[in-house]
Amino acid sequence: MTKAGNPVADAPAKAVNPAREEPATTGIPAHAGASALAPKHGGGHLPVKIAPAGSTGETEPARATGNLPDRHASGNVAPQAAGSAAPNDTSSVFREPLPTSMLQVRPPQEDVDRRAAQREEAAKVQPVLPRVMQVLLAVCYPFVLLVLAIRLITTPLFLWVEYHRPGFPADSFGFSTDDRMTYGSYVVDYLLNFSGPRFLGDLVKPGGRALFNAGEVSHMADVKSVISMAFTVGTVLAVVIIIGIIYLMRRSTGGVRRGLFAGSIATLVLVIGLAVLAFMGWETFFTDFHRIFFKNGTWTFYLDDSLIRLFPEQFWTDSGLLIGVVVFLVSTLTLAFTWPTKQRRNVSARAKSRRQGRRAVAGG
Repeated sequence: MTKAGNPVADAPAKAVNPAREEPATTGIPAHAGASALAPKHGGGHLPVKIAPAGSTGETEPARATGNLPDRHASGNVAPQAAGSAAPNDTSSVFREPLPTSMLQVRPPQEDVDRRAAQREEAAKVQPVLPRVMQVLLAVCYPFVLLVLAIRLITTPLFLWVEYHRPGFPADSFGFSTDDRMTYGSYVVDYLLNFSGPRFLGDLVKPGGRALFNAGEVSHMADVKSVISMAFTVGTVLAVVIIIGIIYLMRRSTGGVRRGLFAGSIATLVLVIGLAVLAFMGWETFFTDFHRIFFKNGTWTFYLDDSLIRLFPEQFWTDSGLLIGVVVFLVSTLTLAFTWPTKQRRNVSARAKSRRQGRRAVAGG
């Protein structure tokens, strides 16, 4: 007796065309190994494979032809219709690179070596301008200090101290201390103001005679020119010192100290040398000083001339001594406060290392 075959198993499998088949309903039984259409939300249909019953012993149905992916190869359980894009496919999704992705790329070794060499060269290079400022500070310091000391004696206060100090010689031709103070103040004012020679030429004594003769007025005009030039140069050099100090404070730690230290040494050498020459022969020193700045015959006067009576030799001796003492004391204090102690050198070295490190980083 012949057993009727299963029409589904014996018939050849056909590929399911989702475009023409009607959606499956609950009233249509699904045979084992057959494909059914499951409705989806978009209105289309996707083929769904019905798993065979393990207890029936029926043969495995043939696979439908089409672009169904292999579940073992791709790992996707649900097959998809031909021409439809896989929802889990991320090959076309744009991913923004991480901010640190470029840090993971190592540059060529040649670039690394070149930049390292540039950093080493930048650390070794010493800026030129700070050294120039230190030299200017050291050169300008002695002259500015000398001008300040000269300015100290060209004041009515110094006149008063000199005329009233014990041991100052009196005028043998009749000027009292008050007369000296009055006439001497006119001379100091003339040296500091912008008046012409008539400022002194128009002065008269109580008897009506001129206080200063033509030679004295001419010499004081020459003195005023020298004093004005010295004060002008001193002011310019003082401005240079201020600019140099500000620059070195910002760009070179310890540069101000080194510049003033060198300047104080130069000042001490200068003032000690001049002091030795003055003590060896004051008359010669005073005469040579006038020969440098004035023409011969324009600075010699008689004992009864007003300039000699107001400013005798003792006045100039005291003036030179005061200038030397002031310059020496200030230079010594500057030397003490700028002496390169171990602590100051360490501070400068640490600041220099930090500055070189910043330059190396900037150059790299």
